[in-house]
Amino acid sequence: MKLLPQFLALLAGWSRAFAQSRTHQRALAHALAALCSFGRRTLSRSIALLGRAQKDWSADYRIFSRSRWQPQDLFAPVLTHYLQRYPQGPLTVALDDTKLSKTGKKIPTAFWQRHPLSPPFRINLLYGLRFLQASLLFPHYQEGDFSARALPVRFHEVPAVDKPGRRAPPQAQQEYRRLQKMKNLSTQSLAVVRDLRAQCDALGAADRLLLLPLDGSFCNRTFFQASLERTALLARGRKDARLCFPAPPGSRRRYAAATFTPEQVRQDEACPWQRAKVHFGGQWREVRYKEVPGVRWRRGAGPRPLRLLVVAPLPYRVSPHARLQYRQPAYLLTTDLAADAASLLQAYLDRWQIEVNHRDEKSLLGVGQAQVRSALSVPRQPALVVAAYSLLLLAALQVFGPGRSSDYLRFPSGENLPPALRCSTYSPCCVSRSTKRLVPIPAARFPPKLLCTALILDAQMSKLQG
Repeated sequence: MKLLPQFLALLAGWSRAFAQSRTHQRALAHALAALCSFGRRTLSRSIALLGRAQKDWSADYRIFSRSRWQPQDLFAPVLTHYLQRYPQGPLTVALDDTKLSKTGKKIPTAFWQRHPLSPPFRINLLYGLRFLQASLLFPHYQEGDFSARALPVRFHEVPAVDKPGRRAPPQAQQEYRRLQKMKNLSTQSLAVVRDLRAQCDALGAADRLLLLPLDGSFCNRTFFQASLERTALLARGRKDARLCFPAPPGSRRRYAAATFTPEQVRQDEACPWQRAKVHFGGQWREVRYKEVPGVRWRRGAGPRPLRLLVVAPLPYRVSPHARLQYRQPAYLLTTDLAADAASLLQAYLDRWQIEVNHRDEKSLLGVGQAQVRSALSVPRQPALVVAAYSLLLLAALQVFGPGRSSDYLRFPSGENLPPALRCSTYSPCCVSRSTKRLVPIPAARFPPKLLCTALILDAQMSKLQG
């Protein structure tokens, strides 16, 4: 079985998300064109790739600005396949926000924000959009010696509230501060989590726990004091967070007077180190950790009981003969009091796969490069491209399996490169004629077939319109 028929079969499931068949066919053609085109991934380039450069473009823009469809409906095949492939265990979903740089001043939700690559001693600014991505983590290491893989199931815009000018009346300033608390990144992320929980319940997974590995930006009071049904948090906290234990029975206090920090737990020799075996970096490794159950975080979670996991720094070498170096320790706070520590550590290490999704989406697929400024087009056009990328990963998983089979292109002979075990949207490298260095070829295996299919679908859609 080939990749293209399976990918088209998954895209055919989008028919439930669109009200009209012709809208579905046009969205399907744009999904294929977004994966096939090169250069800047604009709508005009996709239209030209589909052979409609000399036709009216208004219908291609209206599927994002006027047509009735919801972006979350495009990710349903990923959840359905996950529930069939892994019928037991928690649903591990990683959350992270990403920024898409923009230049147009007419985009309604673009705003100035902190650049994620700014050094700690100087804050640089970036003008653009902010999106929240939720990726479902597939534990392929349960099927063999394969790394986990993240498939996106949500790509939701989380804009900031417009700040009034300095001459605005006091009522506008008060309204701005009120909306800041209601529509910030954490509150909008909670709405996405609740919607994802409801979709999982509708698909028959009401009895399974939803585990959320989070980074430090979500380790706050809004998340840990929210009422989330059948949902557990696993967030990376600060090393200087002030933790404590509950007060002894019979005391009038709620919390014990003595406080401690996660860094003090790491340095405490009385608390022994434990070992767990996890799959990370393409192989099974042993990590050392400390566990402190029943802790309280007064300023964050309040009286809610938590577990503290302190992960020791992992040693690594840049080269076989380089000196041994160590990574930073990790301090994890979780609301899951029943799961074993090894599974929680594995879930947090698998969270890195969402960063791989961000790299593929922005560097390879050019998400956010489309020049649209309609209030509906701005969030929906990137979501459609991310959904097509997610279904492409799912089609490759169904056809080739979790590993890199012989169907993928081989690395060039004569190069001292390690064997590739992971299937990736990047193909092997080739030698650049200009720089004489190895450079990756993005998705060089399937674009011709996908392009032919897009042209065929365009012809079919023209017949429907005729």
